[in-house]
Amino acid sequence: MILPGATLGMLGGGQLGQMFALAARRVGYGVWVLDPDPDCPAAAVADRHLCAAYDDIHALRELTGTCAAVTTEFENVPLAALERVAREVPMHPGVAAVAIAQDRAREKAFFRDLNLAVAPFALLRSAADLAAAAANVPFPAILKTARLGYDGKGQIDVASAADLAAAWASLGETEAVLEGRVALAQELSIILARTSDGMMVFYPVAENIHYRGVLDLSIVPARAVEPLQERARYSAARIAGALDYVGVLAVEFFVDGAGQLLVNEMAPRPHNSGHFTVDACVHSQFDQQVRTLCGLPLGDTRLISPVVMMNLLGDLWDRGSPDWDALLRHPQLKPHLYGKKEARPRRKMGHVNALALDTGRALDVLETLRRDWRWPN
Repeated sequence: MILPGATLGMLGGGQLGQMFALAARRVGYGVWVLDPDPDCPAAAVADRHLCAAYDDIHALRELTGTCAAVTTEFENVPLAALERVAREVPMHPGVAAVAIAQDRAREKAFFRDLNLAVAPFALLRSAADLAAAAANVPFPAILKTARLGYDGKGQIDVASAADLAAAWASLGETEAVLEGRVALAQELSIILARTSDGMMVFYPVAENIHYRGVLDLSIVPARAVEPLQERARYSAARIAGALDYVGVLAVEFFVDGAGQLLVNEMAPRPHNSGHFTVDACVHSQFDQQVRTLCGLPLGDTRLISPVVMMNLLGDLWDRGSPDWDALLRHPQLKPHLYGKKEARPRRKMGHVNALALDTGRALDVLETLRRDWRWPN
């Protein structure tokens, strides 16, 4: 057990690293962050920012020489760096779980091997795979790079088998996953926390609405029947157990037109769709990240209030700074801004949690805010 007063390390200094640092410092831990961006959001709240590449040997040595344990903010830290850290200090989640999440092809196969339902898919490693993929995956489909894709990046729609070769060429003929497009009824996600002795707690299932490939809203409690939510908990628990996972894990799901739950992807870390937990639950997903990293007892995940989380993207800044007065006049809205210096389209600049007596009222308040802000289309 690592008690307050110790220093914890974070690989990655974005908003997730920032919120981890705030949670850790609130209960008495020091935090060091390693991130190559001199202006990363976590740098403003960490005790020390090591501004270096993730595979910088000297920075990693300094991090592990000071920190009692290390965690990650995102899954694309080089595996060699993670392996080096894990040899020196406790690191959660483990390298094996992150390696699977880094590669969509491995991730899809991992879910399938656990007998969890997924959308039909095929792997593309070379031109020789094109014909088999086209024959085994229904169209329209989506072609996704196996690595380094998020928020809709590294993806392209493929209308028919005749378009597949050109679509693959547009992605640089890199290793990819061809996935049949699901007739979506809903998108759901669930966040869990798991300790080294296998204890698990779940947050309420979130219903997610995406816009142009980026999460727009997370609605909690989800407007989904209980059997679907129970299936989501079961599937997430299966994934965590198979990985012998320690830490916070997010699992995203599709619900198709027939009501079938399909596993989409996992994130071995806190997740954008779990930001509601900071204001609406007894303990946030970042509190749990600290607790699982340090071997502390898990916190209560109880939902205190219905809530809707809305992302604030860089598009809002295209006409200058947003009208914050329009937001602050609503007492049930709790804004969280990440302190990023440059606003770009689709870049996550912050989020706002709307807490109300029910999710319908929370959605109404956010819709009023959208109108006041003349929300970009």
